[in-house]
Amino acid sequence: MSRELFIDTANIDEISESIDRGIINGVTTNPSLMSKEPKADYFGHMQKIADLLKDKKDIAGYEIPFSVEVFAVEPKEIKQQAISLIKRINYNNLNIKIPIGWDELPVINELADIGVKVNCTCCYTSSQLMLGAAAGARYVSLFYNRARDMKENVHLTLQDTKSFINENNYKCQIISGSIRNPVDITDAWSAGSDIVTAGYGVVKDSSKHAGTTASIKQFTDDFKNWIE
Repeated sequence: MSRELFIDTANIDEISESIDRGIINGVTTNPSLMSKEPKADYFGHMQKIADLLKDKKDIAGYEIPFSVEVFAVEPKEIKQQAISLIKRINYNNLNIKIPIGWDELPVINELADIGVKVNCTCCYTSSQLMLGAAAGARYVSLFYNRARDMKENVHLTLQDTKSFINENNYKCQIISGSIRNPVDITDAWSAGSDIVTAGYGVVKDSSKHAGTTASIKQFTDDFKNWIE
């Protein structure tokens, strides 16, 4: 089973820096992340990210998945907005994030039927993840730590959902988001998540350890004392 790491940000510099290190397999965004950026046209900003991903294609070897979330609320408007995003953002591997919900499931199913790649998001339970997968979503996204804060057994949620997807041969991958530290990344992978999407700070911190810093200092100091 392959395990992939996505970056969860709308910041172009953070995306570029992470891709340049050869460690990122995809990009996810949401309206809250977008609100942290300078005010701009939503569609225009998403196209800038898409253009960057096209430019970085040679590093990854392919156009990596890029998830953009709708900000409409009513199902009819969600579908219209999803189609508008597909038409207005020029990117082959574009995925539309749609929150899970009873009235949203038909939208996910209808979009999947016409070839739109859907990332079913805002999931907290295995039943939500399973319904999203059954409706035809390409990805189902668990809010890993937010669910854990609400006393959900996230490891069991991931394990049960993974079994459900495999048993039914759904072409769907599980994404764990709401990641707060590097340990969460490996824990979510171990529990059955195909993909973990984490913020720039968490991804960057994954390369660090106090022992590494101390070891490098020791080696440098020892060699300096010897060479002198």
